[in-house]
Amino acid sequence: MKKIILSAFMLAGFAFNAQAQDISKNALGLRLGDNDGFGGEISYQRGLGDNNRLEVDLGWRNSNDVDAFKLAGLYHWVWNIDGGFNWYAGAGGGLGSWKYDKYGVSDSGTFLFAAGNIGIEYNFDIPLQISLDMRPELYFNSDDWRDDNFGPDIALGIRYKFD
Repeated sequence: MKKIILSAFMLAGFAFNAQAQDISKNALGLRLGDNDGFGGEISYQRGLGDNNRLEVDLGWRNSNDVDAFKLAGLYHWVWNIDGGFNWYAGAGGGLGSWKYDKYGVSDSGTFLFAAGNIGIEYNFDIPLQISLDMRPELYFNSDDWRDDNFGPDIALGIRYKFD
């Protein structure tokens, strides 16, 4: 048991001491997922250093029953796995607005949320980045179209990198 615990601590130490490759100064693209109908987001990443960045996403929904938007901001720490592969984790939050109209019943409101983020990405030799991540979101109001105050958002991102 002691060997397993020691191995886990060593592995965690190696992960946090791993050097990240230089991340792109800017990346712009789409983040496509499905969290309560926010299927698409315009995504912008701004490199802040060798291993951290800021991500800002604008998501929208336009359907027969619900129209909504949300703005999310997240801070990421980025670690290199091998070559162009990186993994990242971060935290942030955001706000949004929604309007529900179905069967003559109409309602609208705003919401705030806190979010975590964990994912993996690949940076190609050309200025292209592809990512897969999970962003659990905790909403601070319960009077909207959702059934609960939690939304797990899994998405595929594709971004153009530039300096």
